[in-house]
Amino acid sequence: MNQATTPEILGCEPLIIGHKSRAEITELVAHPLDHFPNKIWFALLAVSLSAFAIGLGCIAWLIYKGIGVWGNNNPVGWGFDIVNFVFWIGIGHAGTLISAILFLFRQKWRCAINRAAEAMTIFAVMCAGIFPAIHVGRVWFAWYLFPLPTQQNLWVNFRSPLLWDVFAVSTYLTVSALFWYMGLVPDLATLRDRTKNPVKKTIYSILSLGWRGASRQWKHYESAYMIFAGLSTPLVLSVHSIVSFDFATSVMPGWHTTIFPPYFVVGAIFGGFAMVLLLLSVTRKVFHFENIITISHLDAMNKIILFCSLVIGLAYATEFFIAWYSSNSFEYYTFVNRMLGPYGWCYWIMVLCNVMAPQIMWFRKYRRNILVMIIVSFLVTIGMWFERFVIIATSLSRDYLPSSWDMYYPTRFDFGVLLGSFGLFFTLYLIFVRVLPALSVSELKGILKSSNPKGEVDDVQA
Repeated sequence: MNQATTPEILGCEPLIIGHKSRAEITELVAHPLDHFPNKIWFALLAVSLSAFAIGLGCIAWLIYKGIGVWGNNNPVGWGFDIVNFVFWIGIGHAGTLISAILFLFRQKWRCAINRAAEAMTIFAVMCAGIFPAIHVGRVWFAWYLFPLPTQQNLWVNFRSPLLWDVFAVSTYLTVSALFWYMGLVPDLATLRDRTKNPVKKTIYSILSLGWRGASRQWKHYESAYMIFAGLSTPLVLSVHSIVSFDFATSVMPGWHTTIFPPYFVVGAIFGGFAMVLLLLSVTRKVFHFENIITISHLDAMNKIILFCSLVIGLAYATEFFIAWYSSNSFEYYTFVNRMLGPYGWCYWIMVLCNVMAPQIMWFRKYRRNILVMIIVSFLVTIGMWFERFVIIATSLSRDYLPSSWDMYYPTRFDFGVLLGSFGLFFTLYLIFVRVLPALSVSELKGILKSSNPKGEVDDVQA
């Protein structure tokens, strides 16, 4: 390789720190799978399972008593249930963005973080799917959402954005799961060949689908992976755009606006990246992946969070400007009410967490500080939840008829189901990092200098 193009001369930072061979990469990633979990993992699992159990109990009571145990009322028929649905769908966007879009743009820094992000996408969409099912009240009739003819000749309304959600979210979950599993196949074959446990070998053999690493298999694998990346990319934009149509196609003040599709998509990427960063910051420390999930990876993600924060701030300002410029008294009142009304404290928490807090990422010193990025990611996650609450609660509580205005007060069952969704999410993630490789072994090997003797890909520290 020409000495003038080495990463040190160009000022590029390494994607993998230190002299790592292919065998060392495999051992490092497989280490958590070969050893008994430590006390930290069990403590985290106990907390997440406890939260999940509380959520299950609240859902069971909800099914037994009805949705009257929630704080929903007239006119606020959408409460925590739809807020949480939109929130979790947004969290699931970052995984596909990191895996598919960055793959198509040949961004090699994705290799160390895409596997965990893909898994997070699937778990978040699973959490989101809970809320439409229980929101219908009589859960045993939730299957009416699907386009199946019934004895009553009842057909779903294909003109409703709520039905579009069913198709969009289910398609997104299916494609994301297949994309995630396809990337796992070479790694599962590696685990199959190295394990001596007969039970594990049998499971890995089944899941690896007979993978042998032949050149023909790699050729078909790369073609299929590219096709799935191409299919997944438009889904990132379409799914949350369709979710935004639940609001934008109505005539409710504060909802009936064309900015919602791009606004929701950027917000989803924003919140999703914050959650990925939060999980990866902890995972790299607990499993000693610091040399693979480097500060440079987290720095790149912080830059995306900063950019999304600026776009979100612009969207907030644009909404207020259009409400004022349109001279629509109903629209103008809605946005003033969001800022200064009874839910004003929620609005200012949203602005503080989503717009103000990420501005610290302009400074490289803080952008590469683990504690700072964890705090900012946590605040962004809180802010994005409050954004969904502000959009839904403030518009519904004060609509066109002042005589029907009413405040929405969530009950302990609302909070319990929300806590349970977080418990389910973190439980699934904790199980994932113990039974499947949290990093993509095959892709990490592909960016090693030893895998590219001619220097086509040499982003690794020599």
